[in-house]
Parts: sequence; structure tokens; C-alpha cells
Amino acid sequence: MSETTDQRPAAGAPAHRPVAGRDVPADRRRGGELRVLLGPKTVGSTSGFMGVAALAPGERIAEHYHPYSEEFLYVTRGAITVDLDDRPVPLATGESLFVPVNVRHRLRNTGAEPAEVVFHLGPLAPRPELGHVDTELAEQRGAS
Repeated sequence: MSETTDQRPAAGAPAHRPVAGRDVPADRRRGGELRVLLGPKTVGSTSGFMGVAALAPGERIAEHYHPYSEEFLYVTRGAITVDLDDRPVPLATGESLFVPVNVRHRLRNTGAEPAEVVFHLGPLAPRPELGHVDTELAEQRGAS
């Protein structure tokens, strides 16, 4: 998960306002639907960002790692498998997982129902383009 757009605080970004998922366009470049809800561009945060990921059955978010950030995952719906350096870790609704800095990871919906995951990453990378490193080729991304 990565806020791939500019991470500098948006001028006048309102820090104290609700942000609805329906108001944030989905990023589908790495699989699934990722929405950064609270981040530098939406609320001017400076220490990290959080959002939601939606995965249809059989869908995945391509393997990647974060050289500067830890990632926290919490499954709010369905069940997923997180591959940590190729070690599968199943997560059900209500379960969470910590992904350390530099650990390759991929999220897969291996169930029959849609899955939703809340994610938080911090601290921010020095520049947005340094925050996320893809480790799968484009043709390897997408469905499991």
C-alpha cells in the first residue's frame, strides 16, 4: 500500500474533517481497490497515512515492500492471506498483522467473499517515489 501521489501536505488541507471512502478515487494499479483516506494530500498528515483496500475473491495486491515505513493491517471483512517474504499468513475478519520495514508482502483474497482491509503506514518516506518498491512484474500482478 502506498500513497503514490505527492506526499507533501496539500496547501490548506483541512486536518479536522471526516473523509469518506466514497469520495476518494480507487487506485487499481497494483490490484484490488486502494483508497488513501487520511494522508498528506487529504488532511496534511506528516507522520504516515491510512486507508482501505478492497479485494474481490481471487484478487490480490501485487508483492512490494516499503523501505521507510512499517505497515499495519486490520481485516474488517472477509479473509485474506498475506505473503510475508513468501510465508503465507492467513487473516480472518477482526485479525491484524504488522509488516516491518523492507519485508516483501502481497495480499490475496483466497476466500469466496469480498475482503476489506484497513492499512496504516508510517513514517512517510522522504519522497513519495521512494516509499513503495514493486517486486513483481506487471504480468504477475492481478488475480491469484
